Amino acid sequence: MELLSVKRALALGVLLTCSQLQTASAYPRLPLPALDGIMTPPCRRRHREHVERDADAEAVNLLYIAENGQVRAHFWETKLVPTVINGVTQTITVSSQVPFPDETLPVRAVAATKAPAKKKKKKTTTPVKKATNKKGQPIRTVKKAKTTAKKTTPKKTTPKKTTAKQTTTKKQAAVKTTPKTTPKTTTKSKTTAKTTTKAATTKQVSTLTTRRTTSTRTSTITVSRSITSLTSLRVSQNQTASPTVVATSGTIHSSLDTSGNPTSQPFVTSLGTSSSSLSLINTASTTLPSTSMRPGRPTIQAANLFAPMASGAPPSQISQRSDHPVARLGIKSQSQKLSTNKFYANFFLGNQNQPTWTHPYSVAWAKGVGVAKSWGLSISHIERGQLAYGDGDPAKYFINPVGIQSMIFSAQELGNTSVLTTDSLTAFSVNVNLQNSASASPLITFPLVQGMGFVTARYNGASPLIQSSVSVLSLVYNGKLNGTNTFKYKAGLGDQSTWLMYITPDSTSYPGNTFTLVNGNNINGTSNFVGTIQIAKLPSSTPGGETIYDNAAGVYATSTQISGSASGTTGTYSMTFSKGGNTSRTLLMFALPHHIQTLTSGGTTNIKLQTTTKGTATAIIGDSWTFAEPDLPTDIGFAPWTPNDGSINSVSSAAQQLIVQAASSELTQDIDGQSNLNSMYFSGKGLAKFAAIIFATNDIGKNKTLAYTGLQRLQASFATFVNNKQIYPLVYESAWGGVVSSGTYQTGDSGLDFGNTYYNDHHFHYAYFVYAAAIIGYLDPTWLTATNRDWVNTLVRDFGNPSSNDPYYPFSRSYDWFHGHSWAKGLFESGDGKDQESSSEDSLACYAIKMWGRISGDTAMEARGALMMAVQARAVQNYYLYTSDNTVQPPRFIGNKAAGILFENKIDHTTYFGANIEYIQGIHMIPLLPFSPYVRTNQFVTEEWNTYFSNGRVDSVAGGWRGILYANYAIINPSAAWTFFSNKNFDVSFLDGGASLTWYRAWAAALGGSR
Repeated sequence: MELLSVKRALALGVLLTCSQLQTASAYPRLPLPALDGIMTPPCRRRHREHVERDADAEAVNLLYIAENGQVRAHFWETKLVPTVINGVTQTITVSSQVPFPDETLPVRAVAATKAPAKKKKKKTTTPVKKATNKKGQPIRTVKKAKTTAKKTTPKKTTPKKTTAKQTTTKKQAAVKTTPKTTPKTTTKSKTTAKTTTKAATTKQVSTLTTRRTTSTRTSTITVSRSITSLTSLRVSQNQTASPTVVATSGTIHSSLDTSGNPTSQPFVTSLGTSSSSLSLINTASTTLPSTSMRPGRPTIQAANLFAPMASGAPPSQISQRSDHPVARLGIKSQSQKLSTNKFYANFFLGNQNQPTWTHPYSVAWAKGVGVAKSWGLSISHIERGQLAYGDGDPAKYFINPVGIQSMIFSAQELGNTSVLTTDSLTAFSVNVNLQNSASASPLITFPLVQGMGFVTARYNGASPLIQSSVSVLSLVYNGKLNGTNTFKYKAGLGDQSTWLMYITPDSTSYPGNTFTLVNGNNINGTSNFVGTIQIAKLPSSTPGGETIYDNAAGVYATSTQISGSASGTTGTYSMTFSKGGNTSRTLLMFALPHHIQTLTSGGTTNIKLQTTTKGTATAIIGDSWTFAEPDLPTDIGFAPWTPNDGSINSVSSAAQQLIVQAASSELTQDIDGQSNLNSMYFSGKGLAKFAAIIFATNDIGKNKTLAYTGLQRLQASFATFVNNKQIYPLVYESAWGGVVSSGTYQTGDSGLDFGNTYYNDHHFHYAYFVYAAAIIGYLDPTWLTATNRDWVNTLVRDFGNPSSNDPYYPFSRSYDWFHGHSWAKGLFESGDGKDQESSSEDSLACYAIKMWGRISGDTAMEARGALMMAVQARAVQNYYLYTSDNTVQPPRFIGNKAAGILFENKIDHTTYFGANIEYIQGIHMIPLLPFSPYVRTNQFVTEEWNTYFSNGRVDSVAGGWRGILYANYAIINPSAAWTFFSNKNFDVSFLDGGASLTWYRAWAAALGGSR
C-alpha cells in the first residue's frame, strides 16, 4: 500500500503514489474541477462537504490509498497547532482519519492546474507570468513534463538524462539529473515523462528550456521530487520531517552580462597615419645610453617577496578626490584599503543577494527568497551531475545552477527589516554580518575565507533557525564530540545529500540536544544562543570522512596571510590561516587542483568536493599550506624565449634586414596618435607596440641608430601620461582606494574604457604601460628618474600591490593568490561572480611586474613577478587552456581547447565582443610576447591549431586576427610563421592595432624561422 501526492500530481500533471490536500491558509485549496478526472460523483460530493464545512482552524487532507492497482479515498482531518516560523503559521500535528464511501477509483493522469482564490471554483488554469531578470530581460522558464502513470505497483525509478532544445538555434542546454536511492521513508513510483524533444524516465524531472540571443541568454532549471516521511515533533536523537515536496531548484544565468564590458574588439582598428619623415639621430653628436643589463637572469634570490614597494601618496600630478560612483554599501569602516575585485564583492554591490563562492561552497543572502522564505545566509554545493551544458560537442558552455538553498543559517529575530553588513575585508576573507538594523549589533557573523572547510556562523545572543529550501527529511543527534564542547547533528536532505552540523556554545553548561526539526524547512534552536554553528557537506562514499570532519569541528579560519621567497629557480609561498573558536584544534580547508600539484606541507585527506569551475577540491588538514614552484622563469627577458633555448637574440642576417625594413616603416607612424586615446587600455597597447618594435630593432635587428630615434619619440609620448595630460587623466579616489580613469566622472558612462573607473581590467590596462616602461628603462637607464619610477610604481601598486599595509592601495587587487590567476571584473554585481576573458593579458600583467622589477632594481618585485608567472601558468593550464589529458574541467567541455570567459560559476566559450572562433581562441593569445611559450605549451598549441586552424583554415580569418594566429603558430612551427610574415607583399591589414610586423618578424625568426 502506498500514498500518492495529489497536490504535487496536479502541479506536475501526473498522479503519483501519495496525496495531500491541505486547506489551511498556508496551503491553498485545490479546485473541484481539478479532481473531476479522478473522483466519482459520491467522492466529489463527500469532498465538497468536507471543504465547505472546513474552517481556517482546521485542515482537510485528501488521501488515496493504492491497493491492487486501484485507489481508495480517505480524509485526514488535522487540527492546526500554531507554530510561528518567520511569521508563518504552519500545521504540525496529525489527528484522525475519515474514510470515504467504499468506492475505488482508477489511477489516471490529470491535467495540471493551479488553485484559485478561496471559494472560487471555475478557474482551472492560470497563465504563467514570464520571469525577468533585473534588466527586464526574459529568464528561461521551465516546461512541465507530460507524465503517464502506467502502474500503481511501485518500482524503482531509473534515472536518465533529460535534455531539451533551446527555443533558438544558436544554443541548447542539457540538464543531467541523477537522483540517488530514495530513503526508506520515501515512497517510490515509476513515471514515464516525455519532453518536447526526448523521452526520459526520471523522478519528476522538469525539462529545461533555454533562450539565447546575441545579447541575452537566461534560463531556469528545476528538479523536484515528492517525498513523504514520518512526523516526529519530540526532541529525540532521530527526528524526521513531516510530508513535504523536495524542490532542488536553481537558476542558470546563460545570459552574458556585458556590464562594464563593451562589445568592441581588444584593439583599435586603425594603425594611424605615418609621419611625413623620420629624422634619424646623429650618432656623432649624441651619446647613446648603455644597455649592459641582461633583462633575464639564470637565478634569483629574494627573502621576502611581499615586502612593501612604497608607501607614499600618489604622484602630485594625479589629482585626488574622495567620492566614487559606486557606494560602499554596508561596509564598516576599516584602516586597510578596500579590495574591489575579490570573491565577496556581491555582498556590497547591487541587491547584496547574489552568490559568493568560497570553493567548494557558495553562500548568498537569502533575503526572503526561496521555499524557506529565509532572511539568513544560504549554503549551496553543486555536484557535476547538476551542470547545465550548452549545445554542441564540445558543449559551448557549462553552468552551475544558483539559488539552491541546501542549508541556511538564520535566526528567529531576522526578517524583512534585516540588513547585511561586512567588515574586515581582506584579499582572502571577509566577515558578513546579519543584523536587525544598520545601527544594531550583529545577530550572526559569518567569517568567510577562501577554501574554508566549514561554513561557520557566530551567533551573538540570537535564536538559531537552521533552514533548508531543499528540505531536511531527518535530523540525527550524535552527541558531544569527545574532549570538546562541540555537539554534532547529521541532517539528511530531500536530494539525498548529507550535511553535518556542529554546535559549539561558549557556555560549558549547554544542555546538548536542543535543536528541533519542526518541518522540512525549519530546525529550531534555543533562544539567546552564544557560540558557533558549523555546517559541512559529507560527500558520499568517503571512508572516514565523517571522522575527519569531527576532528576539525569547533575551529574555523578567520583570515589568511601570505608569505614567500625565491632561491635559484624555485619560488616558495605559504598561506597561513588565522583561527577562531577552539584554536587548539587543527583546521580543515579545501585546496584547488593547482594547489595540490605543488603542495609541500599540509595533510591531504580523502574528502573531495566538486567546485564550480576549478575541478575537485581536496580537504587539507593544517593551519598553513606551503607550495614550491620549481621552474621560475627567471631567464625570460624581452627577447623571444623557448623552454629549451631560453632568450634568443640572434637571427640570420637576412632576417635582420627584414626586421629593420619593417621598423623603418613602422617607426614613421604617429606614436602620439596611436597612444593618446580616450582609453587607458588602447593607449597602453599603443605604447607597448612601439616599445616592442624598438627593442626588436636594437637587440635583434642590431640597428641602434634607428632604435634610439624611435626611443626618443616613444619617451615623449610616454611623458604625456606621466604628466597626466592624456584625454582622460588619471585620478586617485580614496573611497575605494585606487587610480582610475576620470572618464566616467566626466561622462557618467560606467562602461567607458571597459569600466576602468569601476576597476575593471586594471591589470590589463596598466600592464601595457609597465611593460613599455621596462623596455624604455632597459634601453635608457637615465630615464629611470624618481618621477618616472613613481608614476610606474603607482600603476603596479594599484593592480599588483604586495603589501596589505599600504595606506593608499589594497593588497593584490587583481591577482587572486588562492585561484592562481587574476579577476578582471571590478565593481559590477554579477550573478555568476567574478570573471576574466583573457588569460594571456593576465600573463602579461605578471610578466610586466617581473620585468619592471628587474629594470628598476627591485629584486623582491622581480622575484614576486616570476612566482606569479609560474603560479598563473599552472592555473591557466588547469583551468583555461585544455590539452586532451585535462582531468580538471568537464570532459564535455575540454574539446573547446580554451575557456572563453571563465567565471566563478560558469565557463562560456565565447567573448564579450563576438563568437568567432578566432576571437575566442585569440583572446587567450594576445599579446604574443616572450612569456607566451612558457604558458602555452607545445602540446596545447598543436592540439588547438589542429582543432581549428590547420589545413588552410587560418587563411580564411580576416583582419588582425590572422596575424595573431600565425604569431601563435610560431611557437610550434616558426618556419611557417616566418614565411607568412616575411612575404614581401605582406598585407598590413593582418596586423591588429597593438601588433607590428617588426616584432612578428623578430619573433618568428628567433623562434627558429630564420636563425
